[in-house]
Amino acid sequence: MDLAEHIIVNRPLAECVCQRLCEEINKLGFAASDIRHFPRYDEARFELVKDPYTGVLNMSCYWFDTDKNQRLGRLQFNSDGSFYAEYDIVKPHPGKAKWFVEGVTAWGQADNIKAEAKLLPISQ
Repeated sequence: MDLAEHIIVNRPLAECVCQRLCEEINKLGFAASDIRHFPRYDEARFELVKDPYTGVLNMSCYWFDTDKNQRLGRLQFNSDGSFYAEYDIVKPHPGKAKWFVEGVTAWGQADNIKAEAKLLPISQ
């Protein structure tokens, strides 16, 4: 399967994953102006990456800032049907003064998508 086929085949799951990442970001309570970029499937850069264990080519999606200089996130599809996604936020938590939001992650398979925010304590 070539890259164009991977993009088409993975679209339904990828769009669900993007939606779930956005929901996790929104649950944190940031003001609309605080988050400049959200993970959108059609805004990703796509690449085929060889799985070191199976030798199968899997698709990775990468999101970048507006200038395309800094990577903001990644969605990796695996040959067993699973995926892992991460998207950087890198901001103090809007409602919890002692916490910093590193990003949000999502993982699982099409029938079981899990997601959570990655929080770090702010040392005083």
